Amino acid sequence: MAYTALYRKWRPTVFEDVKGQDAIVTTLKNQIRHGRIGHAYLFCGTRGTGKTTVAKILARAVNCENPQNGNACGECAACRAIASGASMNVVEIDAASNNGVDNVREIREEVQYSPAQGKYRVYIIDEVHMLSPGAFNALLKTLEEPPSYVIFILATTEPNRIPVTVLSRCQRYDFKRISTDTLKDRIRELADREGIAADDAALSYIARKADGGMRDAISLLDQCAAFYMEETLTYEKVLAVLGAVDNEQLSRMARSAFAGDVTALLAEIDTVVADGKDLSVYVQDLIWYLRNLLLVSTSGAGAEQLDISYEDLARLQEEQSLTDPNGIMRMIRILSETFNRMRNAANKRVLLEIAVMKIAAPETEEDISAALDRIGRLERKLAEGIVVRSAAEPQPKEAPAKQENKPPVVELKKADYEDLMLVKKNWKTLIMQVASEDYPSGDVLRNTRPEPREDGALTVVFFDINKYNISVRIGALDRLREQLQAFLKKEISVEGRAVREGTPEPVYRVVSDEDLAVFHMDIEETDDFV
Repeated sequence: MAYTALYRKWRPTVFEDVKGQDAIVTTLKNQIRHGRIGHAYLFCGTRGTGKTTVAKILARAVNCENPQNGNACGECAACRAIASGASMNVVEIDAASNNGVDNVREIREEVQYSPAQGKYRVYIIDEVHMLSPGAFNALLKTLEEPPSYVIFILATTEPNRIPVTVLSRCQRYDFKRISTDTLKDRIRELADREGIAADDAALSYIARKADGGMRDAISLLDQCAAFYMEETLTYEKVLAVLGAVDNEQLSRMARSAFAGDVTALLAEIDTVVADGKDLSVYVQDLIWYLRNLLLVSTSGAGAEQLDISYEDLARLQEEQSLTDPNGIMRMIRILSETFNRMRNAANKRVLLEIAVMKIAAPETEEDISAALDRIGRLERKLAEGIVVRSAAEPQPKEAPAKQENKPPVVELKKADYEDLMLVKKNWKTLIMQVASEDYPSGDVLRNTRPEPREDGALTVVFFDINKYNISVRIGALDRLREQLQAFLKKEISVEGRAVREGTPEPVYRVVSDEDLAVFHMDIEETDDFV
């Protein structure tokens, strides 16, 4: 016999088996018991929270010949026909693939005929938000005044996309995310029934990874159990199957970020990539780790509240002294933005590398959270007795060093000088245009400056060696050159170089073509003497 996935095998068939939706279950059972059944229901909520399952339980219960406490008996002819899929009274429709006006018209024609067996004809329309505007309009009249024997159950993950005229004709039920504890208890119950040995840490991680969805939790359990057949599921084994990393590795990443150690951060990313971990999963886990750290540092949350081990709690309590809540919230914001961009990104690694450089160097950003993070880091250094010198404070230098810091003079033709002024004036706009086409390239080019050369080429000056290296790796200068050529309407050569912060910009001097010819003319040797 073919194997049945656990989430299908253990799908609830009565209201009591539905976990985490007590208010909805109680309301529907009371309606069935007292004969107050509505003609149209709208079930809303994220994936895997039980919308379709409850819809099927409701469809069986209203057609059952011998309902028991609001539930279907499961033994009458109607219950057996619905369970086997042979009943004509329960119709499931996928609105994603049946979203046209003609599909709805077929329903309108069918509802004219009363059920040959049973009390109600039930239409379960899944992902109803995918219906076209015309289909919604065709459904309105039937929803408003359906025959007494017709019930519509609409299910959706995006209720905001449903017309108000449809919403107002339905009883709306919002399915909430299922708590981690409830998910853990349920998968522990199913693991025991299936003979799957698993420790608490493994099940806790699976429950947290499901993000409020029961179907996701059961599917993850099924996946991990299949990989380690007849073995005990441990926390480390679950991490290996799901492509996640352990808390010790996340801790190293966080500590390197607090210390502003870009080299260590990039090395950690190298390790994650070399281990074959999913970078999106890694970022999610890092965000969750920082969330726990934020709760520990602001509210003193304990191991039970955070659902972590006492060893992990001790690690978090030690790390809270290395940063402050503002710094943690800034890190979570940057990583959350990065995670959203990763969904459709071709090169997730570059996005993550840029993100960790932002985190480690608050001076690269100009918003309030970055400024607060910089202030917090300075205060911690001062508290530790580390001398912090202001960037504006003159540095002691030797006489030769002063000569080296003298700005160079670059002689340009008038046309090249005018192009330079135009490029400098529109530099930020040009970078934004690059970012609109390729975000990673635009991001590494931020906080750079253009410097022309005497041969008419352009040098992009980077003040961060890491960003310069990434720009070379992802071809950011090639994309910038394309923008510059379109902007200046001429061919131009572009190269990059990294310098220290505070390196003076060259002084530009306009010279005529004749002067340039004199300055740069070839010298010929001759035997003639005057």
